[in-house]
Amino acid sequence: MEIKNDRTDVILEQDAHLIHSFSDLESLTHAGARTVISQAEGAYVYNEKGERFLDGMAGLWCVNVGHGRKEIADAVAEQLKTLDYFSTFYNLTHPGAAELAARLTALTPTNLNTVYFGNSGSVANDTAVRILHYYQNRLGNYKKKKILSRIGAYHGSTHLAIALTTPVYRAGWESADEFVHFLSSPCAYHHDADMTGAEFCDFLIDEMVRDIEKIGVENIAAFIAEPIMGAGGVLVPPDGYHNRTAEVCRNYDIKLISDEVVTAFGRLGAMFASETVFNIQPDMITTAKGLSSGYQPISATFLSDEIHEVISAKGNKFLHGMTYSGHPACCAAALANLDIIENEKICEHVLEVGPYFESSLRKLAELDIVGDVRGSHFMMGLEFVRNKDNKQYFDEDVAIGMLVSKHAQARGLIVRPLGAMIVLSPPLILTIKQIDEIYAVLHESITAAISDIKHLLN
Repeated sequence: MEIKNDRTDVILEQDAHLIHSFSDLESLTHAGARTVISQAEGAYVYNEKGERFLDGMAGLWCVNVGHGRKEIADAVAEQLKTLDYFSTFYNLTHPGAAELAARLTALTPTNLNTVYFGNSGSVANDTAVRILHYYQNRLGNYKKKKILSRIGAYHGSTHLAIALTTPVYRAGWESADEFVHFLSSPCAYHHDADMTGAEFCDFLIDEMVRDIEKIGVENIAAFIAEPIMGAGGVLVPPDGYHNRTAEVCRNYDIKLISDEVVTAFGRLGAMFASETVFNIQPDMITTAKGLSSGYQPISATFLSDEIHEVISAKGNKFLHGMTYSGHPACCAAALANLDIIENEKICEHVLEVGPYFESSLRKLAELDIVGDVRGSHFMMGLEFVRNKDNKQYFDEDVAIGMLVSKHAQARGLIVRPLGAMIVLSPPLILTIKQIDEIYAVLHESITAAISDIKHLLN
């Protein structure tokens, strides 16, 4: 893709006024620290010079149907010409919000038949907790407000959602910590080596039950869990974990929130992974990212019939709302996105090609610093260690994930560095050829990183 007028210097000068999310702001002042992405098409993005990069992040876990889909752009443009904006406050609605609500709830587990639209995964999870707190108040359970979360979780960055998120993401910041209790991470790679997978699962469930009884079930509203934990390190729990935590929640009258902000809309080969992949039926599901493939900011919080019945009873008022909830353009983008996923059989493609992506990346475990390759289908992570035998971490000043990421970008692949990891969550339209390209670039990049730090490996 040719870009005739390279404005990189002008853009970077203007960008100095922009605060970048989750970044070391001081480091961005250094030469070459920032990359300008100007155009995109399919599985690729382009900088101002026209150089091409395979988008191994799908923007940020979200561009499921690929970049540059004219169908979505046209749907948004047509909607703006017809109805640019109107709210879904009070007794008001519009065709797009109504159609999207009906279409989505037809795809969710059978007990989830109502939905609230927001504009981000953080808002979706904030909404879930606010609704549950209100639900408990309506039942007279005024103390039942604690939320069980997990070390390694990522549920957003608003004041409440960041409290649900693993503490490493808010070092030095404040959050609504009083509402949250953390359980152990379900990461199999770092569990006690003397435990089998089944024993590790027993440990996690026993801990959950013990902590519930210690805190008091009368104080606990919900357990929130990602089917596969994303930004916390692509953590895949042991077999049977989700079924057993769901059973514990049922036994103790604790609501189960399934955070599918990343996993919904095809990333694991299903529209919703909770029921189809993991055979659980949550009380609430939260989604965002793949709902519009990132083309417009929209999220959704789905409620069980039982929760909705309580909060919508006569005399209650739903005092929660966002100006852009159910924005017409966002709903148009989501509807067009769903059309593409269904008509082009994106989920079926992921089920067919995803195992090849997994197996290709797992071959990288032969390299000296690749301690673990984990994930499922189009949601994968590579963890780097200094010593495979004892899983010894690199010192923080090595920044091994960023080092591998920089080598990959120099070779035409964008991946997400996460401390001692890199994460890959590419568009769901990847071909076998593109997967082979990713494998080749990563092999070269990790090998180059090993060469850079070989003095640390002796």
